[in-house]
Amino acid sequence: MTVPRASTGRTSADRLSRLLNLVPYLLARPGVEIAQVAADLGTAPRQLREDLELLWMCGLPGYGPGDLIDMAFDGDRVTITYDAGINRPLRLTPDEALALVVALRMLAETPGLARRDVVERALAKIENAAGELAGAPVAVRLVGDAGRLDQLQTAVRGGRAARITYYTATRDETTERVVDPIQVLMIGGRGYLEAWCRRAEAVRLFRADRIDDFVVLDEPAAVPAQAARPEPRDAAFQATPDLPLVTLRVGRGGRWITEYYPCEQVSTEPTGDWLVTMRVTDLAWARRFVLGLGADAAVVAPAELVGQVHAAAAAALQAYAVPPGAASPADRSGAG
Repeated sequence: MTVPRASTGRTSADRLSRLLNLVPYLLARPGVEIAQVAADLGTAPRQLREDLELLWMCGLPGYGPGDLIDMAFDGDRVTITYDAGINRPLRLTPDEALALVVALRMLAETPGLARRDVVERALAKIENAAGELAGAPVAVRLVGDAGRLDQLQTAVRGGRAARITYYTATRDETTERVVDPIQVLMIGGRGYLEAWCRRAEAVRLFRADRIDDFVVLDEPAAVPAQAARPEPRDAAFQATPDLPLVTLRVGRGGRWITEYYPCEQVSTEPTGDWLVTMRVTDLAWARRFVLGLGADAAVVAPAELVGQVHAAAAAALQAYAVPPGAASPADRSGAG
């Protein structure tokens, strides 16, 4: 069974839990009212409808007719017409069971994990079912971020320039640039490449998991002698209690920010929007950040930031000579 990837974080975990419970719940209650389902699962009817829409894209590999979960709606009632085999007992191959054991053991050792008891119970059940296989020596090859870090380290040790394709989340933009690697850093559990960026003509940090492509060039790295190299403690954002706290109302298109930025609190409003509270380096950065999100985010607090976003949006509209009374992104700032 495959479920489309959602953004990480507490709210995503809650939604995954709802989705996993939703199909057996509906199978046991054909024709149940959507309002009743929402009440039983403790979510808003609008959020439940979004969950049901997501279920239509969940199912078995192949993802064609007969592979995906299907439902029928009769007014405000819903019935599962095809469950994609989710009602059948799960039978794991030895390789699948071993992969789950390794993944759950790593998850159980993650600092700050919520509901560790649930992970440990699931691990115990799979280990019991796997028998002697669960205790066998395992050779694990890390891929993805770990593999990318190996490439970065190789470029640093070899003193070679590199061409990278990099995704910038704040601008939702992918760019290609040539960099001169300096060192690889681990900050907050993430890997970063510190390098001289020839495009920006400055030292930059590139998150390893956002480097889509990395090609070592046949030319030596050439970091200018005058390049200022930040200390590791200043190289990546660290949220501290003394920094400004902002609250945003985020629509579906802006939910990705909870995956890429440290958030102190994320909650779901009855409208289905997310209320996101996060600390920022300063309000000037927050103003640029919110303006870049456009209609996908609205400032709730502080009032000073609401005013700054409103003023900046109004100035932009004036520059484009938008007629008075036209719909404005400034209206999303929450200013009255």
